[in-house]
Amino acid sequence: MKKLTRTVIIFVKLLGESFGFAMSSVRGDKTRAFLSLLGVTIGIFSIVAVFTAIESLEGSVQRVFSTLGSDVVYIHQFPWGLEEGETEYKPWEYRQRPANTFDEFVKLQQQATTAEAVALMIGFGKEIKYGRNAISSVSIQGVTADFPAVSPITIGQGRYFSQSEASGAQNVAVLGFSVAEELFNGEDPVDKIIKIDGNNTRVIGVMEEEGTGGLSFTQYDESVIIPYQFACTIVDPRLLGPTIMVKKKLSADKDEFLGELKIILRNARRLKPSQKNNFSINEVSIFEEVTKQLFGTISFVGWIIGGFSILIGGFGVANIMFVSVKERTSIIGIQKALGAKNYFILTQFLFEAALLAIMGGIGGILIVFGGIQFVSYTYDFQMILTLGNVLRGIIVSSVIGLLAGVIPAYTAAHLNPVEAINSK
Repeated sequence: MKKLTRTVIIFVKLLGESFGFAMSSVRGDKTRAFLSLLGVTIGIFSIVAVFTAIESLEGSVQRVFSTLGSDVVYIHQFPWGLEEGETEYKPWEYRQRPANTFDEFVKLQQQATTAEAVALMIGFGKEIKYGRNAISSVSIQGVTADFPAVSPITIGQGRYFSQSEASGAQNVAVLGFSVAEELFNGEDPVDKIIKIDGNNTRVIGVMEEEGTGGLSFTQYDESVIIPYQFACTIVDPRLLGPTIMVKKKLSADKDEFLGELKIILRNARRLKPSQKNNFSINEVSIFEEVTKQLFGTISFVGWIIGGFSILIGGFGVANIMFVSVKERTSIIGIQKALGAKNYFILTQFLFEAALLAIMGGIGGILIVFGGIQFVSYTYDFQMILTLGNVLRGIIVSSVIGLLAGVIPAYTAAHLNPVEAINSK
């Protein structure tokens, strides 16, 4: 126990002396110290900034995917990626596939026992007007009544249209928050009549604001939702290719769910067993896998960029340590003459090198923190400096400091006491 206590006391004293020497090195020649540690600061800034940006962007993308629904599949002519057994994407082939039909939507709705909800959607752009106010090329989404069950829309004012309004092709609409603001200038939009491509349409609801922070695939703030059958009176769905959205029951097996959808669609399209599927069942997981690979590559590049800066910073720390050894040669000789072991001198200089590098690393972390505050305030994009990234920066700078200080520390530890004392 006494031996352990003595070791701890020695370690604390050693750390204190090393910190004092490190501060002396910085104060001795502030310009030299600043330039030498600048490389470490830039390197740690590069690494921490890249990983913070990656994690923030990846988190934003994951939130986008969660809005699409991990348990929702999207049936369309075009696949989102390479299909099973294919080595290249074939858009010319996918264009020849038949578009989804309303009858196929009905069959899936009636026959899919593993599906919780089925919706049909078609998107296009049209001009909308209210009085003298007009917005051109607004994103119009014609959807069936079950759309809210498969897509995360929230009504802020009014209501969503009913099944009878949807099947009756009634001219009703739910506006996105930004569309309502621009079109009505603060006036209550509910029960007002707007024109969609010249068609009088009653506004029955307004969606809650999604906001501008982060990324979004949906962009409901700039959209208008109308019944699918009403949309079919404005555009020809066969030319635009509707999407069927199907949400899996929580208790259903995923493979069973996908298999059932394929069987229903193949039967609806009268495909023979030897014929390939002429539709694609797209899953959000395809995007998630691609995203992971993309962010993995970006992380690797970030390590390379930061690595070069850190390498330069390491040379800067080594330069400070060599100067420090030269300036304290006589002190080292006295310490050794009084019985200081080589490992004590070695450890002292290694600690000093690590502390110097950590000081540079903390500078880089503080710059990242300031940059995050600026970006979050200016662009409404949520960025967080996590504890993991802070520790990553400190650990990397510590390792670089130790590696940079090995040769100077070894040189100091093996000085001849007599020669060191007599040096000038």
